[in-house]
Amino acid sequence: MALIQTSLIWVAYAVAVAILLVIAATFVFLYQAPRDRAASVTAVCIFTTSALLATVLLMPVDIALTSSTSLSSLGRKKDWATPNRVNGIVKTLEIVYYTLYSLDAILCLLVVPFTYFWYEEYDEDAAEHGEQTFGQRFWGAFKYTIAFVVFVVIIFLVGFFVPFAKQAKGDDRLDLDFFKHLLSENHGERALSFGLGLLMLVGTVIFALYTGAGMALLPVAMIKSAPSVSSPTLAANTASQLEANRERQRQLEGRNEGRDGGLDSRDRRELESLVREERTLIRRERLAAESSGEDRHWIIKTWIKIEAVFRPLKLVGGFLLIILALLIFSSMLITGIDKAKNSICKAHCGYILAHINIFQPINWILVKSSKVFPIDYVLFLLLVLFFFSASVVGIATVGIRFLWLTVFKIRKGHTSPQALLMATVMLNLIVLAMNYSIAMVVAPQYATFGPQTFCDHTPRHPHEQPDCTHDHASIKPCSELSKNPASKDVCTPSVLSTFINRVTINFPFFGVVLFWAQFAFLGIYLVVFLTTLFKTPKLDQEQVDRDLEEEEEEGLLASTGRRFNATWQDITGKSKRNYGTTETNGERS
Repeated sequence: MALIQTSLIWVAYAVAVAILLVIAATFVFLYQAPRDRAASVTAVCIFTTSALLATVLLMPVDIALTSSTSLSSLGRKKDWATPNRVNGIVKTLEIVYYTLYSLDAILCLLVVPFTYFWYEEYDEDAAEHGEQTFGQRFWGAFKYTIAFVVFVVIIFLVGFFVPFAKQAKGDDRLDLDFFKHLLSENHGERALSFGLGLLMLVGTVIFALYTGAGMALLPVAMIKSAPSVSSPTLAANTASQLEANRERQRQLEGRNEGRDGGLDSRDRRELESLVREERTLIRRERLAAESSGEDRHWIIKTWIKIEAVFRPLKLVGGFLLIILALLIFSSMLITGIDKAKNSICKAHCGYILAHINIFQPINWILVKSSKVFPIDYVLFLLLVLFFFSASVVGIATVGIRFLWLTVFKIRKGHTSPQALLMATVMLNLIVLAMNYSIAMVVAPQYATFGPQTFCDHTPRHPHEQPDCTHDHASIKPCSELSKNPASKDVCTPSVLSTFINRVTINFPFFGVVLFWAQFAFLGIYLVVFLTTLFKTPKLDQEQVDRDLEEEEEEGLLASTGRRFNATWQDITGKSKRNYGTTETNGERS
């Protein structure tokens, strides 16, 4: 029975990874520019995105496997869950975690930079004339990657030789088996903990800036995704307006042919205005062609059709995502305040909280659903995809910046290979930060012990199972700070929570910054969310200004009828021509 349950859990994980592979491929093909597509860049981006999503989705598998060893209703271990069997499960999970974390670090710090320089080193003219060999291109990319190799070695050496946190080691409040286990580690584990803790720290800064903004913008982006005019109608109306514009220009030029002074001042102003309008209409025509999927990859065209079919649901989904975002915001705020106020060791151990003292909705939902696998797995998958999508929207909206300078822009169908690789690295670091945020703030009890409980009753004999039918006994949820010896034998913390707590307790600086950065994340979300209540954000504003010059300021619920008409026309590919009336971008003329 135990083998069947364990196999089902791993099968569910394999299915989720397969789904993630499709999502990663869709993300890459959707954003990359068709003309600049490179097979090496595409493959690396898809594989890296899949690997980092597989890492964060290992958490519910971890929780399900460690929780499967106990009978939560009776507060004791199952008969088959001997110490050796439990240790075997934990060791297997540790191997998978270390493999995935190491793979993520190698991809982020070595493979992606090498692919970036490999693409940069390609010289089309030299390759056509045989002047650039594979070896020359390889060495050109590798010599720039050496700096990253040196950086990885330095991180490992610093983590290997850095001393233990003396403050944490001498703190009497940490004199529990749970904390002793975290402090007693070898140099190799400490080096890996330091390296990933550093990457997690960098990722948390990006997580707060981009995911915080994206979590507020994603629901609004879904609601605003249905245009007020369909692509076929926009193309038809724009072509008609462009034809009328050029005809008027020909009339003005013909009227003034042979005149010595040329155009008079009034006609000159009108002609200049028509020329500016012509440029705008040409840009609008190009935008309509791109929106309809003309001259695009078949995957993009299919995606555009699917988006049009599901547009009515996206309006409802947008409002549901607003509710979900507010639920996550309140859960993180509750946990943050609870940890800051009630953690017995505060900064010394990364604000570890024994148990949640205030009702926390996300944690409660996941703990209750975890009693029946895979309900919690499905909910957790949706939570991860929401954070991931919010990160993508945040990066696409803000762009890849250095201070106030925009380095790269992330746009659907127009993202260069270099920008796509840098966005992949940023998403990699964000996922590492997401691991901390979900495990320690969004759902700390679920991520540490799941539904595990223990019987608060000490048996008379050492080998006797605790009996919760005793009058003075009760079943309590497992906790990091429980002093009852029975909890040590029954409660098995998840491997991920153990690893994160090991990072924060051995390197308190990481723990302090990671914890307080969650409040920065909440602050950025709140500012952007409140802004969207009064002004609809213009995603990728600079590009919109170039394409349409005058962006329509429209409320979330405005022009609902036109939006559904536009959806139907985008699905069928036919425009509705209103004779005598031209409707473009919500304006009637």
